[in-house]
Amino acid sequence: MTIRIYNTLAREKQDLEPVTPGRVGMYVCGPTVYDYAHIGNARPVIVFDVLYRLLRHEFGAGNVKYVRNITDVDDKIIAAADESGEEIASITARTTEAFHADVAALGALPPDEEPRATGHIPEMIALIEDLIAKDHAYEADGHVLFDVSSMAGYGRLSRHSQDELIAGSRVEVAPYKRNPTDFVLWKPSTGSQPGWDGPWGFGRPGWHLECSAMSEKHLGINFDIHGGGQDLIFPHHENEIAQSTCSHGAGTFAKYWMHNGYLQVEGEKMSKSLGNFITVHDLLKAHHGETIRLAMLMTHYRRPINWTADGLIEAKNILDGWYGTLRRAQDVPIADKPNLEWFDGKPVVSPVVSELQNDLSTPGAIQRLSNIEKRLSQGVEGGISFEVLSVEKEALLSGADLLGLLQLNPEDWFKWQPEGTAGLSDADIDALIEERDGARAGKNFDRADEIRDRLAEAGILLEDGAGGTTWRRA
Repeated sequence: MTIRIYNTLAREKQDLEPVTPGRVGMYVCGPTVYDYAHIGNARPVIVFDVLYRLLRHEFGAGNVKYVRNITDVDDKIIAAADESGEEIASITARTTEAFHADVAALGALPPDEEPRATGHIPEMIALIEDLIAKDHAYEADGHVLFDVSSMAGYGRLSRHSQDELIAGSRVEVAPYKRNPTDFVLWKPSTGSQPGWDGPWGFGRPGWHLECSAMSEKHLGINFDIHGGGQDLIFPHHENEIAQSTCSHGAGTFAKYWMHNGYLQVEGEKMSKSLGNFITVHDLLKAHHGETIRLAMLMTHYRRPINWTADGLIEAKNILDGWYGTLRRAQDVPIADKPNLEWFDGKPVVSPVVSELQNDLSTPGAIQRLSNIEKRLSQGVEGGISFEVLSVEKEALLSGADLLGLLQLNPEDWFKWQPEGTAGLSDADIDALIEERDGARAGKNFDRADEIRDRLAEAGILLEDGAGGTTWRRA
């Protein structure tokens, strides 16, 4: 089955037909590194990581190039440095390191390329010079601006009316603009602000320009998929299209545009003023990265997501069930077969893959995985042959791997605990279970029950089975 994705530019689902047959290039807008990433930032990281995994599955790892940039020169970074007194280089280094650690904890694979804006200034200057030469940009008062009136199709991605475009442009009102919608390609830098020597004086690039230059550098003037959050459609992605296509001609740049929906927290817009601003860094202290990841993926990427405490609990319970089944099936070998699912004794291509091929339907893929896990669990309890169980186990693991889930040993999953949690250590728990086993063997059931109750009060749940007693943290 062909991968079908919703193309924002066309407003419809389309078959993915790569520019270069058999090879796929994908660019996703990455973080501006001035503070910890919040959970809204985490959504595109997780969504496009699943797409990256699917593309690697379909085309082969060597035939997919995933580029996600780092914006390390921006007005937000300058403002953070002015407010804190910390050097810009220190801020960007520290927050980039934190971003890498946080997204790794969420199970995201590293991109193939991670260009930084500050490493591509010559390419940005060259792009500006080309736009000026082609009468799509002009210099005014030390700035260089893109002339929106020079592009007939401006606004086709966002489909905003002219009034909406003007309203959106009023974030930066400047007398040197020819038109209200014109946007900055180069701006002057003064004092301690970062900057570079350019043909228009000492300055720095505009945010929109950075992604046009970096995507061209690492993927060429034509590539397949450009992704990001819905909030980037206008003006960021709209302006990227304007810059790149006016430089290289109509029909160049990204072929497909994919955008994930907005995120709310408990039904409200996330903001510091409401006290519901949640960073990934803080969330990971209380919840395992796989729990956060599954909670994200339970909503289709194009739909708005309502981030709730109940959603995290639900995700944790689902993963507890899946890992519990894998723990009970630990003696079942993994089938040396393709990712299959069984119906009436006959294997068919995994529906997990089919769900993801349908515009990255992660809710559908999760339901399919739950069906596989249920059959594996029932099979372990019901004494089904190892041959069938091994195929089911392989299907569960390989299907989950496409979602970036079930990446741990079950014992490690059940022994994980939030940061700063006090209580019984693993060794203490194992010792109490050993004492309980001895009490049961000596028919001292009152003592055995006391130990079970003590462990339960400490949040440790016991599971007695044919292979002995296992435990997990609630």
